[in-house]
Amino acid sequence: MDYQQIRAERQGEVVLLTLERPDRLNAWTPRMAEELAHAIEAANAAREVGAIVLTGAGRGFCAGADMEDTFQTRIDGGDPGANTAEGEGGMPAGLDWVALCRRSKPLVAAVNGAAVGIGMTMVLPFDVILASERARFGMLFIKVGLVPELASTHFLVQRMGFGRASEMCLSGRLYAAEESLDAGLVDRLVPHDRLVESALELAGEIAANPDPMLRMTKDLLTRNGADADLTAVQQRETELLRECWRTPEHKEAVQAFIEKRPPRFR
Repeated sequence: MDYQQIRAERQGEVVLLTLERPDRLNAWTPRMAEELAHAIEAANAAREVGAIVLTGAGRGFCAGADMEDTFQTRIDGGDPGANTAEGEGGMPAGLDWVALCRRSKPLVAAVNGAAVGIGMTMVLPFDVILASERARFGMLFIKVGLVPELASTHFLVQRMGFGRASEMCLSGRLYAAEESLDAGLVDRLVPHDRLVESALELAGEIAANPDPMLRMTKDLLTRNGADADLTAVQQRETELLRECWRTPEHKEAVQAFIEKRPPRFR
């Protein structure tokens, strides 16, 4: 696929994806979503890749959906592209963004500036969210006569708690980086000039681990995170644990420990 709105580059065992519409603060379009999905799937298919980082070019991360190219087009009776009218949460038809993120190799967001609307909700299913002190977050849907999408009303409650998530969604207020960290929305605050470097370091640390177990652990966190049935939770863990016992990755890790050497998973 010819990328027009994102950039993809390898950094060791990590793929760095960059939103590339800096003149529009990387405002989201269906084309951008298709390119991101293609790049993530390509990284997932590459054995030498262990994790993925997403950041934005210029001074913004993603200023939400492009008002003219998406909302105005829809108001005028058209479709912004890729049959978004039939898609999940305004995504192109056939693209389940949340499912893609949760079954993908580990995803780290490096939020360098404003992340509002879909610019925020698209990274809520990510595994870790890093932000610079210049980052800003906002669930601005209420301000434009919309409701949140991409399962964000689930992930936001998981991250921030019911009260804080309610306040953020119902007020439509913009949150500064430090307040977002204190509220649990952001996992780590990083100096702006070290943001991408820090995200790549973390992603590299994650990528050093065996890919099948990274995927299994993500699956357990997805399914068990909000399940109060502890019997079902343990059953899922036990099923995957028994599967792990039979894998070459587990054998390699044990052998490396006995031989006092680093394991080789790729």
